[in-house]
Amino acid sequence: MSIEVLSAVGRFADVAEVVGTKNPGAGACWCMSYRDSRPANAERPAYMARECETAPGPGVLAYVDGEVAGWCSVAPRSTYRRLMNSRTIPLLDDGSEWSIVCFVVRAGYRKRGLMHELLDGAVAHAAAHGATVVEGYPAETQGERIDSISGYVGTTALFEAHGFERVLETLAHAGHRTRWLMRREL
Repeated sequence: MSIEVLSAVGRFADVAEVVGTKNPGAGACWCMSYRDSRPANAERPAYMARECETAPGPGVLAYVDGEVAGWCSVAPRSTYRRLMNSRTIPLLDDGSEWSIVCFVVRAGYRKRGLMHELLDGAVAHAAAHGATVVEGYPAETQGERIDSISGYVGTTALFEAHGFERVLETLAHAGHRTRWLMRREL
């Protein structure tokens, strides 16, 4: 199995394959929840297409044997409107730190360790664009499984396995589990 993690810049069709919907009228996050949740569902694909046109882009994609399999949203925190104004996830710096807010792995590719590959790829992407600090806001699961709806934020164990350190417990929750602000200095 060959795995490659690449920037989403110039790859909107692949982003749409992972975070979009096949039915144009159906609701989908389009990874906009933290970015800017104001656009209506019908406007979200165009918004994300624009994000994919210029560097650094909205995130990274994982490919397994050449097929798009997963997504990780990573960008400067200042580009996530909801995160900058969050009452539950504090802002520790000026917003120049990079944030990892979302993972999506397509059905058929799960349970292959792709979140590890996506996290490494997200950190490398941030570093390539000058990031000095990368943050994540994963759930504390204490080794228990988390449902796929809540698991999009990742787990503290995942982030710790990749050199992130716990900074503080937030007021945010995922699947009734506490989320931590975790950081990795680059």
